[in-house]
Amino acid sequence: MCGIAGWIDWEADLTRTDHRQVVENMGQTLACRGPDGRGSWFTKAAGFAHRRLVVVDPAGGGQPMVRRRGDQTFVVAYNGELYNTEELRRELVQKGYTFQGHSDTEVLLLSYMEWGADCLSRFNGIFAFAVWEDHTQTLFLARDRLGVKPLFYTVRHGGRTLLFGSELKALLAHPAVPPEVDREGLAEVFAMGPGRTPGHGVFRGVDELRPGHWLRFERGGGLHEQAYWQLQSRPHLDGLERTRQTVRELLADTVRRQLVSDVPICTLLSGGLDSSAVTALAAQALAAPLHTWSVEYQDNARFFQASDFQPDPDDPWARRVSEYLGTVHHRVVIQTPELVEALKAAVRARDLPGMADIDASLLVFSRAIKQEATVALSGEAADEVFGGYPWFRRMDDIQARQTFPWVRNLPWRMAVLKPEVREVIQPEQYVALRYQEALDEVPRLASEDPWDARMREIAYLSLTRFMATLLDRKDRMSMAVGLEVRVPYTDHRLVEYVWNIPWEMKTAGGQLKGILRQALDGVLPSDVLNRKKSPYPKTYHPAYTRAVASWLDEAVHDPASPLLELVDQKKVEQWIRAAQRQVTVWVTELAPSVAASASGVRASAQPSAAWGTGGKGTTTTPDWDLPWYGQLMTGPQLLAYLAQVDYWLREYKVHIV
Repeated sequence: MCGIAGWIDWEADLTRTDHRQVVENMGQTLACRGPDGRGSWFTKAAGFAHRRLVVVDPAGGGQPMVRRRGDQTFVVAYNGELYNTEELRRELVQKGYTFQGHSDTEVLLLSYMEWGADCLSRFNGIFAFAVWEDHTQTLFLARDRLGVKPLFYTVRHGGRTLLFGSELKALLAHPAVPPEVDREGLAEVFAMGPGRTPGHGVFRGVDELRPGHWLRFERGGGLHEQAYWQLQSRPHLDGLERTRQTVRELLADTVRRQLVSDVPICTLLSGGLDSSAVTALAAQALAAPLHTWSVEYQDNARFFQASDFQPDPDDPWARRVSEYLGTVHHRVVIQTPELVEALKAAVRARDLPGMADIDASLLVFSRAIKQEATVALSGEAADEVFGGYPWFRRMDDIQARQTFPWVRNLPWRMAVLKPEVREVIQPEQYVALRYQEALDEVPRLASEDPWDARMREIAYLSLTRFMATLLDRKDRMSMAVGLEVRVPYTDHRLVEYVWNIPWEMKTAGGQLKGILRQALDGVLPSDVLNRKKSPYPKTYHPAYTRAVASWLDEAVHDPASPLLELVDQKKVEQWIRAAQRQVTVWVTELAPSVAASASGVRASAQPSAAWGTGGKGTTTTPDWDLPWYGQLMTGPQLLAYLAQVDYWLREYKVHIV
């Protein structure tokens, strides 16, 4: 994996020293993505910068990579991994191409030289890349089908300039891209956040190349963007047994493909169905012992509170699976102070406020893994692909609330904004618009009954919206420390096949993800196969909320805080006081044994809201502590999110326009 950045300009001479330095600076912002090497390439109209994380072919995979065919020159800057490299290489050799190394970068570039944009349909992998054709003065950008690898761009100067980068920070390093956020950007941050509308770059005039799309920018021809892949709905003709076999074969094949690496590789293991399946299949495919990693929080066994979303802690299950498979297991225990400290680093990694401790913990976890491995396989995305989230089984509530299932209690959350800000961004209408846009994209199947059609809608929303947030998080937090995380469940062959499995068959045996459980029969022990979903964990330590409440309290009592221009200070203070009171009650009345150790330490209340109530959920849930995004983000995460917004506005010197 790597970081890419570039500048195309039809009037400026990018070989000038000052312009070259700008491109170098854009690349430098991505140093964390590529700590093993750097490179740049320039011609008058184009400049590329690349930061390299060495995974395959250390000697022959340097970038930007240049290849010539007669008087034609092609240059690529590439971030990603191809999992069918050898098949493509053999086909290209038959067509007369020769190779100077064994990197997938060279295979990708020669594939483009041979097939142009049609090469994308041949790729199995995760990627974001740029190719400059010097002979035609054309830039070609492309992104993988599911959007595992990021790519942002912006067009400036009346259409004569295009800038691109793996992350927003690369674009912001260019003097033509001031850190401006308009009405729509504010709506993304406060109403959609910590998610983001596909294609939206939040900063004014900045776009994201959408998953499964390519873009061409050419002299005299302007800008053209086109989808090269999308889900297609068709009747599923396989019976249950054949479907089970196909799911197992596809998953086993993609795990095997994604184990290719010239550097140490491991898996992330929570002990849940998804990561355990990847780990088991990886252990079968590898000749050497497999290393596995799990994350835990300080004193989690003491403070963990079971809920409908998180029924049990991961730690015993990770140990259970590791022992069953004979892996070399590593357990990372995150201390609360380092978790709180990482909240700011997580904003810098994402370039936006994010999922609070859920982001920060992954950053700390990835940093620990990076000490011993460079590549990891993850169970991410299985719940979107197979329909494993609680909202897939709480359909009465989903039918009643015609909105994104994970965007919850929006009016309550928007009450924190100043009335004039709410009037400008109109958050409820904005979310409704984005929701309808997503529904309009759903590939329908004429023969489906209303129930199956609605389940297809929820699956599409989960795959294209919620999963995008988690993939974004996974990429930024891992690449911030130079760790490549691969996600086998996003293999497009698997996604395409499972997309058309009827809901009744997906829930075979009356269980969410039932078809996946049955496909893995004999691969994992029955108790692991039947374990109820438990998402990536959050902290329950009573030191967390007091820390973020204190941070936010300091922010809103600083007259220079840019957050004060946007939020109702009294409402924020009300939430802070309520959180602090709840912490005191919880520590002194519910856990007197920890009162002494928690006193003087910044702490966290215990969220307990139930799914689907649209309100408090239980009689003891305080008004500041409602569920508001996804499965785990409640009061403590909302306080942290607001504090992250304040930090982001300051750190990035954001100007509201």
